[in-house]
Amino acid sequence: MANFLTHNQVLIFLIGLWTLPWKGYALWLSARKGQKWWFIALLLINTLAVLEILYIFIFSKMKKKDGDTHPAAPEAK
Repeated sequence: MANFLTHNQVLIFLIGLWTLPWKGYALWLSARKGQKWWFIALLLINTLAVLEILYIFIFSKMKKKDGDTHPAAPEAK
């Protein structure tokens, strides 16, 4: 494993550069919407930004059930 890390530092840097903005925006969006479980899942699960992209473009846009709104987090339009 150490051999892989030392020989692929540029690849690891590029992966980090790719995932950081997606994870940051997805975490910010889930926190703003008051979606605690999404925030925890996005924080702990590392999928090279796949889960974050799905959350941003699909799951965050799904309508909530009636009575399931968070008063401090209005829907982003």
